[in-house]
Amino acid sequence: MLNEACGMLRRGHQMLLAAPARSRIYAEALKRGLPAHALPMERKSLAGYRALRALLKSEAVQLVNTHSSTDSWLTALACIGLGNAPAVVRTRHISAPIPANFGTRWLYSRAAARVVTTGEALRLQVIRETGADPDRVVSVPTGVDLALFRPGDRSAARAALAATASIDLAPDDFLVGIVATLRSWKGHRYLLDALALIADTRVKVVIVGGGPGEANLRRQAADLGLATRVIMAGQRDDVVPWLQSFDAFVLPSYANEGVPQAIMQAMACRLPIITTDVGAIGEVAKDGVTALMVRPQDADALAATILRLRGDPALREQLAGAALTQAQRGFSEEIMLDRMEAVFGAATDKAPIAATGASI
Repeated sequence: MLNEACGMLRRGHQMLLAAPARSRIYAEALKRGLPAHALPMERKSLAGYRALRALLKSEAVQLVNTHSSTDSWLTALACIGLGNAPAVVRTRHISAPIPANFGTRWLYSRAAARVVTTGEALRLQVIRETGADPDRVVSVPTGVDLALFRPGDRSAARAALAATASIDLAPDDFLVGIVATLRSWKGHRYLLDALALIADTRVKVVIVGGGPGEANLRRQAADLGLATRVIMAGQRDDVVPWLQSFDAFVLPSYANEGVPQAIMQAMACRLPIITTDVGAIGEVAKDGVTALMVRPQDADALAATILRLRGDPALREQLAGAALTQAQRGFSEEIMLDRMEAVFGAATDKAPIAATGASI
């Protein structure tokens, strides 16, 4: 979301971001110098509705791009009866079931001028579960900054992390890494279960990210006797050195996924990938071509696939090379920005949004 906002600013559009004061996106927006408004939007509430409606009245907003249930509902309600109400584009990132009720159908079919999903599977889900007009629902995968996420020297990356993060990464360690929020459905616990099945102590797991599951994962690693083989790196502003230090990237999700940005970032860093065919992952990770697919929630299969990559350098090179090629051809931020400009233009009946008007 922040990369898209910065990209739209570069292209001459006015942007502002509305988010809760304590949210991570609000803090990151301020760090990047983006115009941001702190609103009480943590939940669906009268205070959030009033604050957002006041903001929409005070700013020349042509379009609002929402990204979650809460902000979508607050925006839709705030626009009712508002003079010169902005168009609403609802972006949906995950494949969790959509509530089957009249209000949700109205939100997707009437309140939103366009719906954007991060994968085609999600697009079809929205159409199927909400009855939205297929012509008003479009798939736009999240773009990757290919100048930032790029292949790097593995040994140099490990040496840099040893110096800056006090992490001891030996040159002959086989590092299996995951970059993801620590939520249950990302499948971290199955990765640790798989590691426990691998006798080779040089195979280690690096977990980059923060979230509500951290305490459980630390406890699981200790209970399995993996304390020396699991590196909990925590939340990191710059994940590129971590990706460049990995031998393989693993995302064993079992629910809710769209097209995970971390997979596309790993591909851009030229990494072989192990993942699951959940949500829209299969649209970018092709089994046997750019990735190896395993069954969700199957630690045995995951362990076997890690060992397969461990013992087959040629396969790792083949998968990594194909992944990088695919990333360079289809995952750039500029492609995403082109497509989102077209969506925004269609939603506002302009092509593209006038640079004098703001979008939120």
